[in-house]
Amino acid sequence: MADEVECVVDCANKLGEVPLWDVSEQALYWVDIEGQFLHRLTPATGKVERWSMPERISSFALRENGGLVVAFASGIAFYDLQTQAIKWIARPEAHLPGNRFNEGKVDRKGRFWVGSMDDSLVHHTANLYRLDPDLTLHRMLGEIGISNCFVWSRENDRFWFADTLDKQVFTFDYDHENGTIANRRLFADTTGLGYGPDGGTIDEEGYIWIAMWDGWKVSRFASDGRLDREVRLPVEKPTSCMFGGPDLSTLYVTTAFWDLTPEERKRQPLAGGLFALDVGVRGLPEPRFAG
Repeated sequence: MADEVECVVDCANKLGEVPLWDVSEQALYWVDIEGQFLHRLTPATGKVERWSMPERISSFALRENGGLVVAFASGIAFYDLQTQAIKWIARPEAHLPGNRFNEGKVDRKGRFWVGSMDDSLVHHTANLYRLDPDLTLHRMLGEIGISNCFVWSRENDRFWFADTLDKQVFTFDYDHENGTIANRRLFADTTGLGYGPDGGTIDEEGYIWIAMWDGWKVSRFASDGRLDREVRLPVEKPTSCMFGGPDLSTLYVTTAFWDLTPEERKRQPLAGGLFALDVGVRGLPEPRFAG
């Protein structure tokens, strides 16, 4: 079948990221990191809402207790959508002023995994953390350039993680009960191809979808690392993807205009928009943070 691609919100995000579909609300959340905005689209009505944040919002998850757990650039906090109140949980990298937080996602035990990045896009000073429901924070991995693409297998026995700075995706053995990772190995390598892996998700068939920064596409990989499909986009910088819609059959893709020149933006008028793709497969529902 021919993949259908539609820009559903022409939001011109400088750095749109981390789309998250909420099954209960039937709504899609995402952020513009550099614009410091959280967005929510309700597809049934077409309504788009926007919250302005006090600093860059890098990633987030919905909470079982209501509201959000958020990775701001400087640390992790709870955020109340109604009152805009912020309750700080941890700032584990306050001693690393060149870092900021980036990707974050919840595993199926309700733990929030969040990674940082070097804001200068040069050094491997970043780390991967796991925030448990009791709000204890654990450092899981270090010497990272840019944390991205947190994906767990349907069987909860593997974890995928990308370092966008190195243009590589890795897979780990995953202990679901204890929330630990081990046996890191290379899964996909885009070195020398002119683009790199950004955010990703998994479909019901166990294939991994990854947005390719600077690649004009999202790519689908089998669990053994074999490239299965590519879906072309009309914009250069897709950033992440997530399945949503009433039956989880729509692949939503966030994008960025980031460092495009005025001439490049004219050639990509939808850069930074939110796209919806019909790729002929469904996704899996995202869990909420259990704290």
